[in-house]
Amino acid sequence: MAAFAATLVCPATAQVAILQIQIVEGEGAVHAPGSRSAQALTVEVTDESGKPVAGAAVSFHLPQDGPGGTLASGLRTDVEITDAAGRVSLRGLRVNRISGRFAIRIVASKEQARAGVISSQYVAEPGSGAAASAGKRKAKWVIVAALVGGGAAAGILSAGRGTAATPPAPPTVAIAGGVTAPPVSIGPPSVTVGRP
Repeated sequence: MAAFAATLVCPATAQVAILQIQIVEGEGAVHAPGSRSAQALTVEVTDESGKPVAGAAVSFHLPQDGPGGTLASGLRTDVEITDAAGRVSLRGLRVNRISGRFAIRIVASKEQARAGVISSQYVAEPGSGAAASAGKRKAKWVIVAALVGGGAAAGILSAGRGTAATPPAPPTVAIAGGVTAPPVSIGPPSVTVGRP
């Protein structure tokens, strides 16, 4: 009886050996105390050759105390998956009212490879220019709305009055006995030539 042996050859799946992570948007953002960030914190994950890594898990970790805040979920930690371009964005960060610098720890992982980076963020002092500029942006729109509203009100009032100017009342002359009459006016002189 002959023995038959078969060897199966399976191609090895390409594993990511090294991950690189880079912050592409939102680094060093300064937030007004108690505000929700309008700017996303975006990171890009690539492999050792610089190609984007899709499907990598990226976790964002905010500090437990001191300056910081919470994420859209209300938690201090969130995990997102990179898209085909190797990018993922953290949105909806609400900072607390404790001023100062804080770090968001970002960790990317796929298979056995991992990488990490720290993003520095700041909560502005309540009376500082960053906090005031956030308030000024809001106040500017209130002023613009008031001016537009005031202009509209003035237009409505002038339209209600009509476009023709109201002629002034003719002057009167008091006559004895409390009676008033229009003043007598002399018209322009006339000259007649020839027969009347």
